[in-house]
Amino acid sequence: MVESVIVGSGHIRLLGELNASTGSDGVILFAHGSGSGRLSPRNTWVANRFNQAGFSTLLVDLLTEEEAARDAITMEHRFDVQLLGSRLVLAAQWLKTRSNERIGYYGASTGASAALIAAAEKPGLVSSIVSRGGRPDLAGSSLPKVEAPTLLIVGGLDYEVLEMNRAAQRRMRTTTKLEVVEGATHLFEEQGKLEEVARLSIAWFTKYVKMNT
Repeated sequence: MVESVIVGSGHIRLLGELNASTGSDGVILFAHGSGSGRLSPRNTWVANRFNQAGFSTLLVDLLTEEEAARDAITMEHRFDVQLLGSRLVLAAQWLKTRSNERIGYYGASTGASAALIAAAEKPGLVSSIVSRGGRPDLAGSSLPKVEAPTLLIVGGLDYEVLEMNRAAQRRMRTTTKLEVVEGATHLFEEQGKLEEVARLSIAWFTKYVKMNT
């Protein structure tokens, strides 16, 4: 059952959709890409697959309503990965107040860099990371500090982003794996490609979140 929640501290109030079940195998916290949010159809679809596999999920806007309204005009926040990373930490800390479940970060596009920055800032909060079509290069100096096992999923036709992921992987010191989904472009819109992303993600989280509970 999906519950609308407010994640926040002080003046920061982030809107979220939490699907939590008793006895779940862990909770997957979504970090959306630039200009996206908790109602993203693509991430909602993936979250449903995670739920079917036994994981709880939290899809949360990393900008407040006021920030999102301003960003829609100026685009000043959507690429601020340091800000987004700090908000992801806030959301993970909020989750920890509700349960002791292990947390996995699922980041798409610029959200993947926010997930890596958050993992480097507070390594004890996260057990595993999956990056879908991510921009890990934007995490910069945070890359070597990430301790959580990280899966990088990139479309085989997303040539520039694929090279960025290869370069970022070389800078990371934790357990990493690069999965190339052949025939897929950046958004994995081709038939069956997002299903492949979900399958790879579930296998990774099952290994590094579920199996460590």
